[in-house]
Amino acid sequence: MLVRLRKNLSEPELAAVLSLAGQLGYEVRTLEPRRDLLELTGRGAPDHRSRFEDLVGVESILDAGEARERFQRAPGAPDTLVKVGEGRFGAGHVTVIAGPCAVESAERLAEIARGVRARGATVLRGGAYKPRTSPYSFQGTRERGLEMLARVKLETGLAVVTEVLDPRDVEAVAEVADLIQIGSRNMANSALLAEVGRQRKPVLLKRGFSATLREFCLAAEYVLAEGNPNVILCERGIRGFDPSTRNVLDVGAVAALKCMTHLPVIVDPSHAAGRGDIVRPLARAGLAAGADGVMVDVHTAPSEAHCDGHQAISLEEFGRIAADAQAMVALDGKRLSSSVELPR
Repeated sequence: MLVRLRKNLSEPELAAVLSLAGQLGYEVRTLEPRRDLLELTGRGAPDHRSRFEDLVGVESILDAGEARERFQRAPGAPDTLVKVGEGRFGAGHVTVIAGPCAVESAERLAEIARGVRARGATVLRGGAYKPRTSPYSFQGTRERGLEMLARVKLETGLAVVTEVLDPRDVEAVAEVADLIQIGSRNMANSALLAEVGRQRKPVLLKRGFSATLREFCLAAEYVLAEGNPNVILCERGIRGFDPSTRNVLDVGAVAALKCMTHLPVIVDPSHAAGRGDIVRPLARAGLAAGADGVMVDVHTAPSEAHCDGHQAISLEEFGRIAADAQAMVALDGKRLSSSVELPR
């Protein structure tokens, strides 16, 4: 590990750094005459980097060495493959997730589920619990929504991804969900992250709209540290200044994350765009950047949707996105997990 010390350290501050190094079993060597760069040699652990960063005397960690956090890609290590029903994410596999933003009624949910499955989706999205900016907006159908998702799951064979907002609801959501979603607003909710980490269901973690990539990955670390290795990262757009789109889909982040971590990375172009007419090109952009999946908002009557109807796409447009995915992943030598045979 290479540790950069702050300039003009006091003796107690330096002593604290050296003491921690000794406690953790490191041998310490000074690499510069000014004595502000330390090389620590020893057997690292995932928590060591953060423990040094917490010290006043440490300016930065230049190289974590063997003190690698769990999300980090180790040299030569394979990508993590996360299985969700028939869907496969990472390690050369790509999956398309589709469905309504919110679970509204059993009839509408079943109609959409049957439609997306017939066009290639293997995982159904649908929010039973909805985090909204205003407390007066539609908050979801909650427990009834979970019941509707469970019924449609049995009918169609689709796996289900749905969001949990409260640690007290994790167990109930996990009984229905094949993939538990942590939304953008809760990316930094450490209690919720730890609770889903104690479950053994795969977790879909969305990037906070103002989060750096390191903050995003450290949120995943909370889940990984609890012993759950099945985490999928979702780039869903970051906050920008131009109102032409709701958020800015950070395709550069997709490429960077594929270098930083072994975890699967997917994109949600619907929440990035905030408008249905550009979801398809954004989905293609995410796949071109190396995404292991796409999650889109599909509705059969957007004008009647209880939330985010303006970003929903039709079943026909979803079919075109699934066909795009089939063609694009083939160019990269990947495999699309699809419920039907799609054109190449």
